[in-house]
Formats: sequence, C-alpha cells, structure tokens
Amino acid sequence: MAEGGHDTTVGASRRRGLADLLGVAKPVIAMVHIGALPGTPGYDAILGIDGIVEAARQDLIALQAAGVDAVMFGNENDRPYQLEVDVASTASMAYVIGRLRGEIQVPFGVDVLWDPHSTVGLAAATGAVFAREIFTGVYGSDMGLWQGSAAKALRYRRQVGRDDLFLLFNVTAEFASPLDHRTVAERAKSAVFSSLADAILVSGPMTGQAAPLDHLESTKSALPDVPVLANTGVRHENVASILEFADGCVVGTSLKVDGDTWNPVDPDRAARFMDIVREVR
Repeated sequence: MAEGGHDTTVGASRRRGLADLLGVAKPVIAMVHIGALPGTPGYDAILGIDGIVEAARQDLIALQAAGVDAVMFGNENDRPYQLEVDVASTASMAYVIGRLRGEIQVPFGVDVLWDPHSTVGLAAATGAVFAREIFTGVYGSDMGLWQGSAAKALRYRRQVGRDDLFLLFNVTAEFASPLDHRTVAERAKSAVFSSLADAILVSGPMTGQAAPLDHLESTKSALPDVPVLANTGVRHENVASILEFADGCVVGTSLKVDGDTWNPVDPDRAARFMDIVREVR
C-alpha cells in the first residue's frame, strides 16, 4: 500500500504474473523483426510481401529452435518511425503473422512502432497474448512531441474484447528524452498505479543499447510485485548481470548475424544466448 492507503498495484486482480503467462521464470522474449512494409521508404517491391513472410519465417524457425520462451513481432524496419502508423503497416503485419500462425510454437506478442492503438488492434486480430508500446509519458523525440495514450489504449483493449491482453509498458522511450524530472523508478511506479501497467520495460537510449543496471535495480526495488524487464541491449556478455535484477528480457540485435539489428537471426548466436540464460536461471 502507498501513503494514504492507496493500492499501488491497482489492476492486480486481472494481471497474471509474467512467468505464468510465458511458462518460465525470467523469460526471454525474442524479436522477429518484420521487413520494411508496403508504404515505407525501405519497402522492397521486388521482394514483395511474400519475401517478407519468408524472411520472418526463417527468423521464427531459428529462434524457436534455440529455445526462446516467446517471440514478439515488430516493424523495426519501418523507418522513419511514426507515432500514428499508416493502416498498410498494421494490415501487412497482420498478414505476415497470419501466414506464420500455424508455425508459432511459443507465446507471441506484437508491437507496431510507435502506435499503441494499432498495436492493440493487431493483437486482437492475430491472437497475440502480449503487446509492447510507449503507453505513458511525454517525450521530445526524433518523431517530434511524443505523448503516451494509455487511457485510449486500455479502453480500446476493452472495446475489442481483449481484457486478457498483457501490456508491457516501456517507460524509457528509445530515440527520445522524457519531458519530466521523475526517475525511471518513479515513472514506472506511476504507470502501474495510474495506467494499470501489467509489466514494465526499461530501455537504453536506442535499439541495441543497454539500459543502465541501476535503472533496472531501482525500478525492480520500487515494484517488487510487478514484472520488470530489460528491453534493449541485452547481449551474451551482459545477460547474466541483467537477469540478477530483471524479471526477464526482450532481445533482438544480439541474436542477429554479426550482432547487427538489420541482419537475419543467427541460429548459433541465438542458441549460445539461450545456453547462457539457462545456466543463469
């Protein structure tokens, strides 16, 4: 209970623990980075949507063979990023996931960068069990002024009949700086209390860069009963120290060929990463 008798875990009755949701303590959620989609500058019209499906399939196969606990489909390649995503991106992501649905053997989530409304809609369309986004806060960013919309996203989750959808709140937006002076731990605690966050993600300044360990430690200390995960920059050499504080992690870049975000998944790197995780767990 917080000062004044307020329950800091409002919404706890509808939250399941992350370990229950994904079937393991300290889960690894691995990214399936879908190729640049129709309507974006990087889209390869010669490769086409079927080529995007096949590339995502190969990454999915490699990640599942390595033993990851869950996968998350994201449109990381849709640069420059948007705060309100074109409908073609969301529709194309739904098509790709639909084509792969019968091959997905682990729990899966989605993230339409950087649009909470589209992310929830995509989750509803595909049957995703979790979703990640920037749902709270105000940031100065590469995309301009960035304002979270948890109230709209959670109401939309209700409208589409997905109260069971587990929402991962990233409270340290990448490619951006917060326009308030609270600590990461304070923002995370507030997101749970005021915006009903199911879990908290702590990120570094951009994709592939690690969150400071003291941010993870302080956030977990502030929220002992809420899952707190590392969201960026988790690598073979630091995953053991990260999982001392974090309840799990999201990993993408480290599992790619040569550790490059834009390359396909390297099956050997992914397998070695999961070997380290299993030793830690």
